[in-house]
Amino acid sequence: MLLPPGNFQHVVLGGTFDRIHAGHKLLLSMTCVCASERVLIGVSTGPLLEGKTMRDVMQPFEQRQVRLLQLLQSLRDSVRYEIVPISDPFGPSIVDEQLQCIVVSRETERGGHSVNKRRVDRNLNELVVDVVDLVGPEDADDSNKMSSTMLRR
Repeated sequence: MLLPPGNFQHVVLGGTFDRIHAGHKLLLSMTCVCASERVLIGVSTGPLLEGKTMRDVMQPFEQRQVRLLQLLQSLRDSVRYEIVPISDPFGPSIVDEQLQCIVVSRETERGGHSVNKRRVDRNLNELVVDVVDLVGPEDADDSNKMSSTMLRR
């Protein structure tokens, strides 16, 4: 969905963000475009990293946090960024009352809808789920998409 710039005051997204690549940049750029005030980013840590390929060479949270903030501020410095560690798939997305929109990739779209189910269970507003398509050739399957795993190899 193409949203007007700054359409939402408070936007959330989550991910591992290890070795930032073109897919991350697209996702983060779209997030910056639709946020007018604050972007909340949950960065995977602990148990969420257990099944990741080549986990032992993954960048530590602090390094991922710094690189994310540098990129985000270079994209748009008029928005406040909060980058927090998350150890479960939902993090603050299911408890933050101010959130209005969640930005997801096509592969994590179901997660956005799961967030909304949890929010409804807690009597919170549902979030607009803004889906950003994967980066790669249109005929590429998931094994050919841009990913941090590919960069760790």
